[in-house]
Amino acid sequence: MAKKSNPVGQRTVIGFDFGKKYIGVAVGQEMTGSASPLGSIKANDGIPNWDSLASYLQEWQPDFIVIGLPLNMDGSEQQLTVDAKKFGNRVAGRFGVKVEFQDERLTTADAKEQLFARGGYKNLTKDNIDAESARLIIESFFEQSYG
Repeated sequence: MAKKSNPVGQRTVIGFDFGKKYIGVAVGQEMTGSASPLGSIKANDGIPNWDSLASYLQEWQPDFIVIGLPLNMDGSEQQLTVDAKKFGNRVAGRFGVKVEFQDERLTTADAKEQLFARGGYKNLTKDNIDAESARLIIESFFEQSYG
C-alpha cells in the first residue's frame, strides 16, 4: 500500500475516533488545516471491520493516520487508551502507514455541540458523532502541530 508521500504541508490525513463498537472516520488536508467527516466503521470489541477500514485508506491514500487517544480528564490512561494504542499499532503494522496519536479529551462533547448547532437533535446520530469526533481529532492535531 506504500505510495509516494506528499511534501510536508500538503499531506492527506485520515483520522480515527476509536471506539469498541464504532470507529469514526474523517479525512484532513494539511494545507488547509481542516478535515471532513466521512462516516464510521463497525467494530467488534475494538476490532474494526478491516475491509471497511482498508477501503477508506485505499480511497484517500493518506500520508499518515491520526488516532484519538481517550485519556482521563487528569491526563492519565484508561483501558480505552490502551485499546486505542493497540488499534493504532495494528493499523500501522497491517497497512504500513505512519500513525500519530492525538489527545481527544472533550472531542465527543464538542462534536455533539457542533452537530446540534448545525442541525438540531436529528443531526445527533451515532454515525455523525463518531465521524465529527474524528474530524475534530484531525483539526486539533493540525492546530497543535502547526498552529
